Amino acid sequence: MRITVFNGSPRAERSNTHVMVREFLAGAQAAGAAVDNVFLIHQNIGHCTGCFSCWFKTPGRCVLDDDMSGLLEKYVSSDIIALATPVYTWDMTAALKNFVDRLIPLRCPIANQSGENYDMKARVKFPEAVVIANCGFPGANNFATLKEVVKPCRPLLEIYRNCGNLLKTNHAELKTTVDEYLRYVREAGSEIAASGKVSELTKAKLEMELIRPEEYVKMMRL
Repeated sequence: MRITVFNGSPRAERSNTHVMVREFLAGAQAAGAAVDNVFLIHQNIGHCTGCFSCWFKTPGRCVLDDDMSGLLEKYVSSDIIALATPVYTWDMTAALKNFVDRLIPLRCPIANQSGENYDMKARVKFPEAVVIANCGFPGANNFATLKEVVKPCRPLLEIYRNCGNLLKTNHAELKTTVDEYLRYVREAGSEIAASGKVSELTKAKLEMELIRPEEYVKMMRL
C-alpha cells in the first residue's frame, strides 16, 4: 500500500493542515503503508495554459517542463492519494487547485456518461482519494464548497476540522482534547492502510467537537 499526500497549504510544515496529515500518515505507516508527504508550495508547478497539447499533440504529456511530471508519477503510482488543504475563501488553496488543474494529462477528450452526468475518460487507473482539510473558523458550513468540489473524486474518507487554530494549542485542557482528536486521525490512517476503508465509529469520532463555538470565537477574538 502506497499513500501520498499532496498538501496545498502555503505554510507547508508549519501549517495546521500538516498537524492532521502528520498523524494520518503516522497511522498509515504504522499499519505498513509506504507514505509520502508532498508540500506543493515547495514545488515548481506552472499554471495550466489550456492549450490541450496533452490531449491532442503530446497525449498524456504536458508541454510545460516543471516538477509536475514527477508529481504525476507519484500520483498514479499511489494506491491512495490525499488532497490536504486549509480552507481559503470557502475552497481549497490556489496551490492545491493549480495541482489539480495540472492533472489533466491523465485524462483524454472522450466523454464518459453515467446517467445524466458526463466526465472525461481516464488514461490510467486513478488512485482512491482522501480529503483532509481544516478551517480557522467554527462551524461545518465553512467546508460546504470544498465538499462539492471534491465530490467527483468519490473520496474514501473526508476529514474536516473546524476551529483549526487549536491544533497546535498549548492550553493544557484544550491540548488534552486535541490530542484525543489527533489519535482518531492517526487511527483513520491506520485503518485506511490496513483495509482501504475507515469504520463508521472512527468517522464519528473524527466529528468530535474541540470547543464550543462561542468559546472559540471569544478566545480567537473573531
